[in-house]
Amino acid sequence: MANNNEEFCKDYFELKAQDASYFDFIRIFYSSNLDKRNFFDTSIGVASTIRGFRRRWLIFISIVLQRLLLWFKNPMENLGSFIELLQNYPSFNGGFIQLFFNILQGKVVRPEKSSEKFKSMIGNLDLRVELDKKIKIGDIRYNRHVSIMAAKLSYENEALNKTVIQQHWQMHFLGLHNFWNAYEEQYSTQAIMFQDKIEDPNLIVVAFRGTSPFNANAWITDIDLSWYELEGLGKIHAGFMKALGLQKPIGWPKHIINQEAQEQNNSNYKEFAYYKIREELKKILSKNEKAKFIVTGHSLGGALAILFASILILHEEEWLLDKLEGVYTFGQPRVGDEQFGKFMMEKLKKFDVKYYRYVYCNDMVPRLPYDDKTLFFKHFGSCLFYNSLYCGKVLEEEPNKNYFSLLWVLPKVLNAVFELIRSFILPWIKGNDYKQSWSEIIFRMVGLIIPGLSAHGPVDYVNLTRLGTNLHLPQSQEGLKQD
Repeated sequence: MANNNEEFCKDYFELKAQDASYFDFIRIFYSSNLDKRNFFDTSIGVASTIRGFRRRWLIFISIVLQRLLLWFKNPMENLGSFIELLQNYPSFNGGFIQLFFNILQGKVVRPEKSSEKFKSMIGNLDLRVELDKKIKIGDIRYNRHVSIMAAKLSYENEALNKTVIQQHWQMHFLGLHNFWNAYEEQYSTQAIMFQDKIEDPNLIVVAFRGTSPFNANAWITDIDLSWYELEGLGKIHAGFMKALGLQKPIGWPKHIINQEAQEQNNSNYKEFAYYKIREELKKILSKNEKAKFIVTGHSLGGALAILFASILILHEEEWLLDKLEGVYTFGQPRVGDEQFGKFMMEKLKKFDVKYYRYVYCNDMVPRLPYDDKTLFFKHFGSCLFYNSLYCGKVLEEEPNKNYFSLLWVLPKVLNAVFELIRSFILPWIKGNDYKQSWSEIIFRMVGLIIPGLSAHGPVDYVNLTRLGTNLHLPQSQEGLKQD
């Protein structure tokens, strides 16, 4: 129902799954006045373009999946918590054998979620926390390796982050932040910040947390088809903007009104990801003119990373952009339309910012949302694509760009079988550092049923930064530097 409640853009398209009734599911296909329905909010000009079965079918799928996730939000959260507890019992009890004896003796130690020993489900897929000691500062692989390790670490609690960054990496932990989403009215966006040295840092890293397997809100953000069109930038995924700190209903003001006064006088002041991180970076970087920073993220975190750079550009933050060395994303979904892509490539080149979008093999998330004549979502920049042997190529688009294709079903299943077999062979070839956890083995088995799901996990992205071939951008993008 169009009500023009978004003052910051002329055209917008927003689905409100929580307001859709059972009858609305059917009305999607035949109603000539979708814009008058409570679950459908769009500008007048856009409402007239919702024609044809294919577009309505995609809207139907998005609404139904979002509703299912809303219905199962609490059960998913409870199931995720239960699985995480099971995963952590061995480490809190000295391993599987000692856990067995503890059970017999009634001395089982229950995992504590705030402990530095407690790992998330993502962390239990890839138990590695040490940086590869063979990859030194100055190595062509260094930034990408630190980026994926930081993106993986962002899924963990504050105590584990602090321990790994300070004791294992010998770097300075700046904090794990929980940020407010004004549209969801909850703290649903997380990011970590750290720097390579306590004094006079050369590099500051910002890593956004991605989609947790049993986080319904994050999955709703991923599958939502809503978008807002920003003047001069193009159409951008609404869910990602909301997660980054979009202000309702005014959009992206350069400064939040009375921000400092609110922080000082209101203990309930809500921090928004973009604004808080931007201010923190300014404070730290102003102390060392030579320091640079990089932004990274896995999955949803990758979308937030590149969108963070785009809002810096929108606000003409040239001082910060000059210090932005690169944006590294892993398994990133599409965030905007072709106009947004052209805008970003022009500006990234202008400010000499690296943008590397890594895609591993059949990972399904970089192939979403759909890129076809029905929907506008498109990737931009070069794709650094790695196959299951960790051999890389620079491509305009990853193969099977929309994932769902009957022609690719058999190859994807066969590749998933190979990845499962490889998980037992790789440690014999490369060493125990590549030994995969029992959680990852189970995840690989699930990948036999849903090929491309297990490929989205962090293990293969960490491996490709260690074992993968080094790639260079084509000369047409040489302004973005080389990896």
